[in-house]
Amino acid sequence: PVLVESLVVFVVVLAVHGAVWDRYSWCALALAVQAFYAQFKWDRLLQLGGAVFQFRAAANSGLLPASMVTPLLGIVMKERCRAAGIVYFERFGIVVASTGMLVALFLSVIAVGITKPVPTNTCIVTGVAGSVIIYTMKHSLTVSEVIEVLEVLLIFVYLSMILLYLLPRCFTPGEALLVLGGISFVLNQLIKRSLNVVEGRGDPIDFFLLVAVIGVVLLGLFFTVLFIFMDSGTWISSLFFHMMTAVLGLGVIMPWLYRLIQRNPLFWLLQFLFQTQTRVYLLVYWTFLAASACGVVFYQNAKRSSECKKHQASTITRKYFHFIVVATYVPGLIFDRQLLHVAAVLCLAVFIFLEYIRYFRIKPFGQTLRHLLSLFLDERDSGPLILTHIYLLLGMSLPVWLFPRACAPKGTLSGAGALVPYSGVLAVGVGDTIASVFGTTMGEIKWPGTKKTFEGTMTAVFAQIIAVALILIFDSSVNLNSSYAWILASVSLVSLLEAYTTQIDNLLLPLYLQIMFMA
Repeated sequence: PVLVESLVVFVVVLAVHGAVWDRYSWCALALAVQAFYAQFKWDRLLQLGGAVFQFRAAANSGLLPASMVTPLLGIVMKERCRAAGIVYFERFGIVVASTGMLVALFLSVIAVGITKPVPTNTCIVTGVAGSVIIYTMKHSLTVSEVIEVLEVLLIFVYLSMILLYLLPRCFTPGEALLVLGGISFVLNQLIKRSLNVVEGRGDPIDFFLLVAVIGVVLLGLFFTVLFIFMDSGTWISSLFFHMMTAVLGLGVIMPWLYRLIQRNPLFWLLQFLFQTQTRVYLLVYWTFLAASACGVVFYQNAKRSSECKKHQASTITRKYFHFIVVATYVPGLIFDRQLLHVAAVLCLAVFIFLEYIRYFRIKPFGQTLRHLLSLFLDERDSGPLILTHIYLLLGMSLPVWLFPRACAPKGTLSGAGALVPYSGVLAVGVGDTIASVFGTTMGEIKWPGTKKTFEGTMTAVFAQIIAVALILIFDSSVNLNSSYAWILASVSLVSLLEAYTTQIDNLLLPLYLQIMFMA
């Protein structure tokens, strides 16, 4: 399975390399070869228990697929913005790619460094790949861009040491690279933009995303340290939790956002949400769907009998939420993507805040949330945090958040790039859901070395092609310009990756589909 997963990733890297064909794509190819070698060292460390931190069990390291996401995203973003003539975001894409390569290289060097005996071949490959990447960065980046890349690497190192210690068994090395690398980059961008505020420059919804993500992460770190010295399950601690949340929210996060958008954040948010009648209709519709999702949770818990305390929700039951999320995102993508962007940020902040309440057992809802959500746990929720639903939200939202709006003057990219915002809907909402449902109920021929079935994967590909056809019918802004063969190849590759990867597919698949569409 690891070899097939690696083969799919190499095909994606070669596809991007063939489409771009510049020094950065050559660097990505060198990084892929190096990560392939280093991945086996990480896998060996995990099997022997030699890793410094405790990582998620029952999964390989996932270093290769995770290492290539950020560099490839930066490369395809750079190419799209270069074609549109937007120099600022072309340079931004180069910084993103360089940062992703350096952070991935750092994680590989750690694995090689603590492997005994020292693997000679892997050291040579790592040295060659590192030399190529650093040489290219030296001749491509300005001094300020080099400093920015090193700042992200420094933040990543410290954040990894803190969060991997506090949250054992929540991530594989690859997932830690993706999640913590993303948070490090967002934090660096927020600091950079806060120090260089220019009135009227920058979209408020982008600032809202940066502040919300970093705000909830800092909130979690603060309470994690605090509750080392206090029992979080008492009423006094719970009252202190709610008071400090209000203080940090109103005293730190709100002023920070005010500095960036130069207006009252609450008034701006209310005005934005209720600006048009279409937005009001969408908000009412989404409220109904949220109530339906809560209804599913309560209904499934009511069905749980007292005799069967270990009963868990079936795969098909968990996929109800995928259908609900698809029904949530598709109207937003068609009618108002900016509203969907902001609503997804709000939903992410709420999800993470509720997870804090569950994890710290904050009264009066902490224990209730623990009981309700325990029914929907699977083998990937082996750590103290329940992250599956947050990954689902991220997988659906990241293509919307990462869509290069500035490089798409008409609000959409040409060719397959027009489907970029739909990457999460197609890969997770349609493909992963259909593969699980049909594979579980009708699948007989299993892919070698996995529990996934051939029937499930083929059905997922057909379902995504049908979904693309429906998008063409209902979304007039999508114009594929006869790039149907590329779309079919992209969907097939990502569906094959879903069958073989042991990483969090909700997070990985949409990003790879977005990379293919943008390439």
